[in-house]
Amino acid sequence: MDYSVIKEGDLFFLTDKQGDVTGNNDQGHGLYTKDTRFLSRMELFIDGEKPTLLSSAADRSYFASIRLMKDRKDEGAIELHRERFIYGGVLYERVTVTNYFPKAAAFELAASFAADFQDMFIVRKYRTGEVGKLLGSEAGERQLAIRYQGADNLLRETRIGWDLEETERDADGHVRFALSLEPKETKRICFYIAPVLEGQPPLMFSFEEGLKRLEASYAVWSQETTRIASDSDVFNGLYRRGVQDLRMLMTDVGYGHTTVAGLPWFAVPFGRDSLIASLFLLPLQPEQAKGTLRTLAAHQGTTTDAWRDEQPGKIMHEIRFGELVNTKQSPFGPYYGSVDATPLFLVLIAEYVRWTGDLALVEELKPNIVRALEWIDSAAAAGSGFLTYHQEAEKGFPNQGWKDSSNSIVHASGGYAASPIALSEVQGYVYQAKNGLASVFEAMGESGLASKLAREAEALRARFEQAFWMEEERFYAIALDRDGRKVQSVTSNPGHLLMSGLPDASRAGHVAERLVAEDLFSGYGIRTMSTKAAGYYPMSYHNGSVWPHDNAMILLGLSRMGYKKEAGKVISSLLEASRAFEYQRLPELFCGHDSSLGHPVPYPTTCSPQAWAAGTSVVFLQAMLGLHPNALTREIAIDPYLPEGMDELAAERIRIGSGYLSLKVTRGVETGSGFEVQVLENTTGFELIHSSKEREASKA
Repeated sequence: MDYSVIKEGDLFFLTDKQGDVTGNNDQGHGLYTKDTRFLSRMELFIDGEKPTLLSSAADRSYFASIRLMKDRKDEGAIELHRERFIYGGVLYERVTVTNYFPKAAAFELAASFAADFQDMFIVRKYRTGEVGKLLGSEAGERQLAIRYQGADNLLRETRIGWDLEETERDADGHVRFALSLEPKETKRICFYIAPVLEGQPPLMFSFEEGLKRLEASYAVWSQETTRIASDSDVFNGLYRRGVQDLRMLMTDVGYGHTTVAGLPWFAVPFGRDSLIASLFLLPLQPEQAKGTLRTLAAHQGTTTDAWRDEQPGKIMHEIRFGELVNTKQSPFGPYYGSVDATPLFLVLIAEYVRWTGDLALVEELKPNIVRALEWIDSAAAAGSGFLTYHQEAEKGFPNQGWKDSSNSIVHASGGYAASPIALSEVQGYVYQAKNGLASVFEAMGESGLASKLAREAEALRARFEQAFWMEEERFYAIALDRDGRKVQSVTSNPGHLLMSGLPDASRAGHVAERLVAEDLFSGYGIRTMSTKAAGYYPMSYHNGSVWPHDNAMILLGLSRMGYKKEAGKVISSLLEASRAFEYQRLPELFCGHDSSLGHPVPYPTTCSPQAWAAGTSVVFLQAMLGLHPNALTREIAIDPYLPEGMDELAAERIRIGSGYLSLKVTRGVETGSGFEVQVLENTTGFELIHSSKEREASKA
């Protein structure tokens, strides 16, 4: 990445590799909260010059360490070590200055600050609008305050403090320190930067105390999540990175912790993204799903509003909190242009219950569940009998599945499909939601509702098989257009159907086989579109690129349906790809070029870290264990398969029901195939069973 980013809670800080936010930068660097940039400049100078970068590291998701120097030929140098983190709504930065000249050195260290309070949409050049005005700056002893009166009548303020007496400061944001150091002498300056809304400053600590508290919170997260050990260093590294990034990407907007979509531009709760990330998180920490479900339930649609693509019962796509949203110049407060968030909301509820048995949450959210089902049924009944989307909001999205770019639904002729559009994977989500909830409501004693949902799911399956199957391709169409015609491009979307269990058994095998065939499989993962399709373009956002989360959704299905070799191939390919990315962090997406190039090709504007990409490593764990619990039947199915290069995998403290399961899987020593399972702990009270497909494979 050509940037450095850290985040904690609602606050994130995006800088260049030197750790600076330069004035008038085009990359959107700055300190953000509530979709507002509270710091638009933060630069360090020595004697009026920018120091040279030595190293820039953020291997700990929450902590950045940057080394700079100002040298004089071969005589020596002044080194600056910048260390930063965020805690409790405050950015802490400690600058350690060391004299590496052989004699005493006197010099000026200067810091320049500014805040423009721009709305995130304006920074990204995504929207324009009427905004407020700067009220000016005020410099005090070891502090500086910059204030802004928004068009939404909110007073915003950036408070900057430091702990070393300065020699000069001014209201224009310049602070200067005259330093004199003996050889190898060190001096430290700590800066504290706090965004303030409506005059409520956060509690501040010393640098050391703030870091101690932050690290303690990560230690708690580590203790509460599933731990792994394997003989594959690349998997161990990817898993540790993913678990740490998922903690970094947590936020709470009032209803419990949920993941934001990703950094830097999507640091807010989303419908689809947060739901899928929570689905991936179930083997890591199933309790986290409650915060996501409650957050989305609180913002469920209540009225018909074309401005926001809102309808009663619909689950939001995205929520923003900036000035343009507050003044209704943007429809994102929240915006509802997502066709899949509502069925995924129901899928997550049903899957959460399978892991936890927590029917109390279902009872709590039952009104939201009923309204979501009513929206799905009314939307489907109004058209072809399938759940479709059509853009209503002028400033909304023309495509409203996860491939939401305007060119992502392409006919074999190369023309774009006209809406209303019925996406294949969305019908699978609806099928999975109704089937899953049927079991849940049966367990709650509501047999009538359970039977109704089961019948509706089976009727949907029959309609879907007839309408979407492409016999000549032995694969499902990505979508139906407004005339009910198949969009006959081969894409990754139907791979999600395996997770839902919708495909007929005779067709599921063809789907699994095609997903890892040469035209869809790059060698670094499954592409979003076949190389044979008219719309294929490996550098596109959705038409030939590789998305880790897309592969993970497919993996859940491959694992559930017993296609272990195909799952192993996908896992091995993405593990290999992860080696090429900074900190072994799988990005949002990368280009779909063939692996014969010898390395994955980065996508130029990808977000990283991204929650559902970080959660992919947890899906790897679930798929390798073949782990599928059902708290309603008090059974835990396992069907292990280790990919090439891994002979041993242990997972400790997997939370299922009210207890824990710990397992160790070992590849058969003599034959090199077959897997031995050792149960290290099982306090769940559930029966552990091998799936039928595992028994069939053992016989074979």
